[in-house]
Parts: sequence; structure tokens; C-alpha cells
Amino acid sequence: MNTDFDRSTMRDFIKAWGQMLLLLSILFTFPVYAAGEEVTGITSALGIDTAENPAADKPLLDATSEEEASASPVVIPEPAPPPIISGESTNNAQIETTPTPQKDNDIRQRIQGIFSEIEGLQAINVSVTQGVVTLTGETPNEKKAQQAINLTNRLTDVVTVEDRIDRTLDVQDNVTTVYQGLKAQAKNLVKALPLLLVGIVLFALVTWFGSWLSNRKKMWQRLTPNPFVAELLSQTVKVIFIIFGLILALSLIGAETILGTLLGGAGVIGIAVGFAVKDTIENYIASLMLSIRQPFRARDHILINNQEGIVVRLTSRATILMTLDGNQLRIPNAEVFKATILNYTKNPERRFTFELGVDANDDPLAAIKVGLDAIHRLAFVLDEPKAVAVITNVGDSNIILEFQIWVDQSDTDFSKARSIAIRETKHALENEGFSLPEPIYRLRFNSNLEKAFENMQANANANTDSAKSDMTITPITPKVPDKNQNEDNSVDDKDKKQAKARAKLILQGRNADEVLNARPDDKLMEKVEQEIAESSDETDLLNNNSPQE
Repeated sequence: MNTDFDRSTMRDFIKAWGQMLLLLSILFTFPVYAAGEEVTGITSALGIDTAENPAADKPLLDATSEEEASASPVVIPEPAPPPIISGESTNNAQIETTPTPQKDNDIRQRIQGIFSEIEGLQAINVSVTQGVVTLTGETPNEKKAQQAINLTNRLTDVVTVEDRIDRTLDVQDNVTTVYQGLKAQAKNLVKALPLLLVGIVLFALVTWFGSWLSNRKKMWQRLTPNPFVAELLSQTVKVIFIIFGLILALSLIGAETILGTLLGGAGVIGIAVGFAVKDTIENYIASLMLSIRQPFRARDHILINNQEGIVVRLTSRATILMTLDGNQLRIPNAEVFKATILNYTKNPERRFTFELGVDANDDPLAAIKVGLDAIHRLAFVLDEPKAVAVITNVGDSNIILEFQIWVDQSDTDFSKARSIAIRETKHALENEGFSLPEPIYRLRFNSNLEKAFENMQANANANTDSAKSDMTITPITPKVPDKNQNEDNSVDDKDKKQAKARAKLILQGRNADEVLNARPDDKLMEKVEQEIAESSDETDLLNNNSPQE
């Protein structure tokens, strides 16, 4: 449930960012397109060829004749103000003090001549009085009306513009304009098809070469022995060639600005996706670091944060172990990279310990010698490092001995070896007369309480001669071992001898050697080898040729 919800949320998040990116692209592209169309309309109306006449970029038009312009001084007006949407517009140029009807007539004729050459402005009527231009008539939409106002404001002798244009918003006129624009764009697209095909072919060739170069796995493996780094390099080269081919294709058709928009949108989407999948990115980086460091190899017996098992493989997402129970365990690489790793296979010599207690009356050093002699007779015990034993504690009724033994865990099962060593040491101590006593608890009472218990016992004996009290309290005084105690000890010895004889008989039966054998279980390693040999879609990042930390 949580996984499906997270995936759905991520898809909705990416979709929302994509829609926002598309909206921003439209908003930033539309003004540029509109400005280009306006400049094109103006230059065509004025009869100016921008390719041949560099002076066509001048922003001002002069309503006076050439003779008057040459006779009168040049007046440089202030820059035209931005378009005003209200019904009135002004021109910030200097106002002459002696206007003439001839000049008003020249202004009107000049504006009407311009409007007659621009589609959608032919129906506008122009009247000029004292340099004030009044625009009436109809335009299909607000865009054409603002175009007329802007053109009028560009004349130097215009004082202000009175906007009385009626926006008809006629469906036919607007649809016709859009249709004509689309038709013109379609014609331009048809003209640009050969160039577009050349761009596509160029992009395909560069992309194919990048893919071919990326698939040369042997070359990348020679550059770096790490398979994960080699794959990362090959994919990076492939992406670089794709971007390079895209830049070449867009440059050929003159659409470099689209590339900037795409890269900007990709950056925004990349940031959003990065925050959404930061755990996945962290896991990917951890996989890269583990593949470089190689902290373990396949078939290594390791412990990762209390998770013990034998390494099967290291993938780009997880470390796969075979637990000692025979189950497959997958640990995310982000956890493995930050975890404390204990590698038992790195150093095959491993020590185990166990404790045994002997009677307080026995000599602990003699017990140690007996135990070590028995331990050294075991085949799996190493001579170097040498097995030792120490006294760790002296209790109320026994002395605790700790035996420390080294084995080679590459050919010895650690748990079986410890079990066998404990058994042999215990038998050796018992055979030499050392007892392994159970805990003994001694209760002491004060004299008044002891007398009270004695009176209670005496009263109980007086009431009935045949019954005996279940509790007998006697003062604690040293006693010499009596005959009954010797009989108890002999009974215990007899029981021990019977138990040993019974064990000897059982261990002589069929399959008894498996109990006394400390070799590792081959079945577990067979399962590990089977898991390693199985083909997997995920690349194994463990490589014996890579350097290991």
C-alpha cells in the first residue's frame, strides 16, 4: 500500500511540474513571438528592408518631407513609453508651439498609409487636430488596436493619441487571422523540411556513434577494473553524445533557444525529482562507493548490523546474503555503506571461549592443565595461536575457568568446534577427579531464631512419636564427613560411570561420526554457489580484480 501510494504521488508531482514548465515556456515564448510579428508588420508597412538598410532599426518616423527635414534641425525625442491599455495614450516628445493644418494633414495621411498596408488596420479612421490623433473604427481584437496605437505614437509630431477604436472580437476575423498565421507557418515548415531532415539525420548519426562507443564494454573494463564505474562511464559518454547531437541539430535549423528552454526545464524537473527520490539517489551513490571500496568478496562470511550471512553478490541497489539458516537476505546498499561490517573470512583464524567451574577445594592450575591437554588432542585446534585458560572468578562454591581456543574457520565449523571442545574438557576434568559442583546456598540464622525453631521441633516430637518434622534446624557447626556422606558420593560416582558408559555405547552407533565432526556443512555452501551461478539481470559489482580496501 505505501509503495503504490508513493509511486502515485511521485507521478502526480512530476506531472504537475511538467505542466508548470510548459506554462512557463508558453509565457516566456509568446512575448518574443508577438514582438517579432509587430516589428515585421511595421517594417513591411514602412517599406523598409532590414537586410539592406541598416537605418531600418531606427525607432522614430518623421511626418515632414525630406526638404523640411534637411532645412530644420534634427530633434531627438525621448524613448516611446510602453503601450497603455486605457482609452487614451500620450507621446512624450516635445510639443511644437505653432502647429499648422498642413502638418496635421501630413500626419493623418502618413498614418492612414501605414494602416492600409497592415492586415486588420484598414478599417481604422484617423483624424488629427493640433497634433492630437483620434483613432476610430474597428479592429478584430485588442492586439490589433494596441498595434495601431503604438504605430501612431512613433510619429514625432503626434502630441497624444485618443483611442476610440471598437474591438469587434468577430469570430470570422480572428479565426481568419489565426488561420493565415498557421498557413504561413505551415509553408515555412514545408520549406524547412530538407534542413530539418538533415538535422534529424545528423542527430541520429551522433547518437548512434555514442551508443556504439558506449557498448564497447571491453574497452571500458580496460580503463577501469570496476564494473560499476565502467558502466557509469559508458552511460555518461552515451548521454554526452546525445546532448552533442541535439545541439548540432538545433544549431543547423537555427533553434538554439529551444535547447536553452529544454535544459532549463530539465534542470527544474531534475531538482524536483531529486528531492522526491533522494533515498534512491543515496542508495545509488552508496553502491558506487561500495563497488570502488570492495569491502568484501563473494563467499565471505560477514556480519552487517547484526545481520549475519555469506555474501552472494553486490548489485546496484542491494547487498545479497545467504543467511546461516539458508535464506536469502537483501540489505540496501545505503545501510551497508554506513554500517559496521565484521568480516569473519578476512582472517580465517578465529577464537572461541567457554567457561567451566571446579570445586573450591580443587587446585585450579591443575584443572587448567588437564583441560588444555584434552583440548590439544582435538584435530581442529590450532597450535598457533596457542590455546590458553585463565581463572576469571572465585565464587562461593566453585572456581570459574575460561578456556580460549583458536580454530581455522575456513575448514572448521565454529559452533561445532566449540561444542566438541566443551564436552571433551568436561569429561577430562571429571575423569581426573575434578568435580563440577552446582551452586550451594548457605542459610544462617541468629541464636534466638534457632532456639525458637528447636522448641517448635521439640513440641512436634512430643505430640507424635511416629511423625517426623519436615524441617530440621541444627546449629551450624563443623562436622567430620560421616559414612552416609561417603555413601552419597559413591552413588554419584556410580551414576556418572553409568552415564559415561551409556554415552560411549550411543556414540559407537551409526552416524555417530557426524556428531563428533567439526567440518563445515557443505549444503550451505552449495546453496551459496548455486545463488552465485544463477544468471541475474543485475550486474554483480564484486570483482576479484578490483583493489580491496
